[in-house]
Amino acid sequence: MHTPRLDKKRQQLDVLIENKVAFAADNSELSIYDTYESAQKVALHSDELLFCAMLSGKKIMHVDSSQYHNAFLPHESFVIAPKQKVLIDFPQASLNTPTTCLAIEISKEKIIAVSEALNLQQRIASDGLFEYTPDLVHTKHNAQTQQLLERMVHLFSEQGAERHYLIDLSLNELITRLLQQQSRDLLLASSQTLQLKGKISNAIEYIESHLAEELDINELCKIACMSRSKFYQQFRLAFGTTPALFQRQLRLQKARSQLLKGKAISSVCFDLGFNSASHFSRLFKQAFGIAPRECRH
Repeated sequence: MHTPRLDKKRQQLDVLIENKVAFAADNSELSIYDTYESAQKVALHSDELLFCAMLSGKKIMHVDSSQYHNAFLPHESFVIAPKQKVLIDFPQASLNTPTTCLAIEISKEKIIAVSEALNLQQRIASDGLFEYTPDLVHTKHNAQTQQLLERMVHLFSEQGAERHYLIDLSLNELITRLLQQQSRDLLLASSQTLQLKGKISNAIEYIESHLAEELDINELCKIACMSRSKFYQQFRLAFGTTPALFQRQLRLQKARSQLLKGKAISSVCFDLGFNSASHFSRLFKQAFGIAPRECRH
């Protein structure tokens, strides 16, 4: 992610740890942080929601309030709730290979405005799907989100007559993706503990408990008490994807978890319903940037 103005500002080093270059806009601020030496327990906090994306290197994120201590890698997103305290380790940072992260601070008012607009437009406010909940979200982001972030870097860092208008449009898209991701995570977590009521959550619970089986859309429609077209519409609205792609994401996430625990690749592949080892390997690399065999090392 490069623009002439951004590159020029990043060359001006004030500190070696979390050297910050920032660009402000209405309801938001985009920053690039470069770290040039190893460090531990560097504090991070914001009064507003903070959307972070790793560009290079590796961080270890510590969120004591959530008992969360995990690696943060390129092509991943980490969303920090307002006033949430996070401590960061930089195990690999150096002058030659800095650790670089993008952060976008978004006002609560902007998030509320987008969520209310989505609920009004789609008339699903009673389901409570588009309601921001202050919690952390750590996930792989897809190619569309990556392209959006690259576009936002250009919009924030370069001057133009329509800059503020275009930034606002991109913020709307980013917040929508965040709400969709959070809805997905919250529905999954809640369906496991049976705390969330709702037609879609029952369908999610069914998909998760029949992960290795071929997706039965007719059964999901019955569970959700919806017509086929209504189910597809509501599912895509809530999660930004189709039921089949959602099931595949769950399968790949579970596969990664099992491989990290040392389970054999062939067993993971076929136990989770993949019919071809080569197809599984290709999908896994697309999702996580590494081959299944690399995940086991």
